[in-house]
Amino acid sequence: MEPLVADAEPARRTRAARPARRDNTAKIAGVPYIVRNIPTYDILGEENLAKIERVADRILSEVGIEFRDDPASLDHWKRAGARVEGVLVRFEPGMLNEIVSTAPAQFTQHARNPAHNVEIGGSNVVFSPAYGSPFVMDLDKGRRYGTLEDFRNFIKLAQSSPWLHHSGGTICEPVDIPVNKRHLDMVYSHIKYSDRAFMGSITAEERAEDSIDMARLVFGRDFVDRNCVILGNVNVNSPLVWDGTMTKSLRAYARANQAAVIVPFILGGAMGPVTNAGAIAQSYAETLAGCALTQLERKGAPVIFGNFLSSMSLRSGSPTFGTPEPAIGSMVIGQLARRLKLPLRCAGNFSNSKRPDAQAMQEGVMSMLSAVHCGANFILHSAGFLDGLLAMSYEKFMMDTDFCGALHSYLAGVVVDDNTLAMDAFLQVGPGSHFLGCDHTMRNYQTAFWDSALSDNEPFEKWSEEGGSTDMATRANKRWKKTLAEYELPPLDVAIDEALTDYIERRKNSMADAWY
Repeated sequence: MEPLVADAEPARRTRAARPARRDNTAKIAGVPYIVRNIPTYDILGEENLAKIERVADRILSEVGIEFRDDPASLDHWKRAGARVEGVLVRFEPGMLNEIVSTAPAQFTQHARNPAHNVEIGGSNVVFSPAYGSPFVMDLDKGRRYGTLEDFRNFIKLAQSSPWLHHSGGTICEPVDIPVNKRHLDMVYSHIKYSDRAFMGSITAEERAEDSIDMARLVFGRDFVDRNCVILGNVNVNSPLVWDGTMTKSLRAYARANQAAVIVPFILGGAMGPVTNAGAIAQSYAETLAGCALTQLERKGAPVIFGNFLSSMSLRSGSPTFGTPEPAIGSMVIGQLARRLKLPLRCAGNFSNSKRPDAQAMQEGVMSMLSAVHCGANFILHSAGFLDGLLAMSYEKFMMDTDFCGALHSYLAGVVVDDNTLAMDAFLQVGPGSHFLGCDHTMRNYQTAFWDSALSDNEPFEKWSEEGGSTDMATRANKRWKKTLAEYELPPLDVAIDEALTDYIERRKNSMADAWY
């Protein structure tokens, strides 16, 4: 058998070349989305799932949900046969299940680069960055309000990662832009600095319409009417209230045949019960109502069944993220969504830590694995989430995307074929020898194991003497700077770019700045 390394000098060259080869391998391995090859983790049997569904039906029928400040939504419910008293709507058991049956179980979200189209639903998994933080932070400048430059930086980092599949939405709030105009800059930045699928604004109906109109400039009006090209992430005002800001945006996306992601945010003990089963029943009822409303607006419009369970410290009242109860609750949400035959958005890379440290990764892994095992199809908050989503961290973004790379291999499962069973290797090596340089190893070594871009696997002496005894956060700090320095702008048709900038200029000139 030939040794892997023949002499000391080539060994040094090989080690020096490792980072470059690893990066190249990662780019080759990048896929537009993951097709899972492991089963979902179903923890409840039929009897207990039916109990949760019956309680959700009772909540919908006996308690009801308020739909505030949106008369059109109330009109939809009246025509559908719900009981409407003022803004309170009650639903007969099974009514909403029948309405959502017209929504697709799986759909394509098109990217401006067709190679990056994503399939949402079925056995597919899409990783998207964290969403909604007003602050950003890094090891150099600390915690500060986000700017448009930060927003664009995170788009560039996401675009550069082979382990993310989606450009995301409000990766951080660019607070240096007026509130009523920043959505225009955000949507444009997703289009300009990424060629992946993206999300639009939901903070007002007209901002949702602007987002969709900008997408039409990229893809064409007829194409958009037939295909999903943009997502809108809308939130329930738990407990049991849908406000007009959200329902109007929800309906705007559905009306345009674009996908709304319906997400209740239930903080156990505050916006929902402290007990998991009760919070799950509430979440199911709230989400089901939002999903049904999309179908009343436009039958067959794509919609994603979303969920965001969280816990709280009952000593202080502070929200907690990445804890075990919401994680295991996600498994049940996954089962319920599959019974409805709807695509699922659930969990993410959550953490309450204030730094990209061991707490951040411990909580993130707990939550992210729940997303993987519950069968989530669209995983928002896959990278960067810190400080209970108040801050987007440059370092944690890189650490999280690295972990997403590991999850690509994890979700691939175990392939069993002649090559992986390696009988030829056993015959060549025999008892008492090693597999290091055998033919089978040489054929497979470049793809056999996932190779972290951030982990240090060197001996202690090399780590301390040559590597400077760095921790992962420090390595991630260097990594995001290197990634931004090497970022390449994806091509964008000049006419489309000009049409977008003209649209933005006209829209901004049509309104005065508003900062709240």
